[in-house]
Amino acid sequence: MPQMRDLKKEVFKVVFLNSQNRIIAIEDLEEGTVNHAAPIIREIFQRALQHFAVSIICVHNHPAGDAAPSAEDKTFTKELCDAGKLMGIKVLDHVILGDNEFYSFTDEGNISQKITIN
Repeated sequence: MPQMRDLKKEVFKVVFLNSQNRIIAIEDLEEGTVNHAAPIIREIFQRALQHFAVSIICVHNHPAGDAAPSAEDKTFTKELCDAGKLMGIKVLDHVILGDNEFYSFTDEGNISQKITIN
């Protein structure tokens, strides 16, 4: 949060994880405008396959400070999860960072994959 909350543009990051939920890599996949970033689902999973990732966590910021998801965020997250199921790569969460607040699609029950952490 400290790294992303003061950014003036939306930045979309993906955390790539191995089968033990350990971080393989963290990449910035899209830098948008002051109120919109348009990551491409195909490119997210291409990078996940290149890293041999078993699961991913997506994170982006809302420069205006309100962490509530937009309609576009909700649609994107559903499409991302659907694609992940087809690809065999779990989408563990999509987190939106605001000004000292965050929104987690998993915490809010909008991503319902079972997570096993050893």
